[in-house]
Amino acid sequence: QVQLVESGGGLVQPGGSLRLSCAASGIAFRLYDMGWYRQAPGNQRELVVVITRGGSTNYADSAKGRFTIARDNAKNTVSLQMNSLKPEDTAVYYCNAVNWRATYWGQGTQVTVSS
Repeated sequence: QVQLVESGGGLVQPGGSLRLSCAASGIAFRLYDMGWYRQAPGNQRELVVVITRGGSTNYADSAKGRFTIARDNAKNTVSLQMNSLKPEDTAVYYCNAVNWRATYWGQGTQVTVSS
C-alpha cells in the first residue's frame, strides 16, 4: 500500500518559517520524482517545486529564493523548508510522487500565514 504522509503544517506569522516533511512508503522512492504542490481555496492546485530522481530541482517563481526542497533516499523522505512566508502562501500543501508508472498524492497539510 502506497502512502505519502505530510507533516509540519500550521499557523505562522508573515515572515516566519515552516518545514514540511513527506514520508513515503510502499514505493521505490529513489525511482520517483518528488514534488510539493499547493491549493488555496478557490484556486487550482499548483506546482511549488519538484526534485527529480537525479536531484534536479524546478521551483515555481513564487517559491524561488524562499523555499528549499530536499530528498533523503535513505529515509524515503522529502522536505520543504519555507522561509519568508507570505499570506499568499496560505494553502493546503500536497506531497506528490511520480514516475513512468504511477502518480501518488498525500492527504495534504494546511499552511496558514497570518498575523
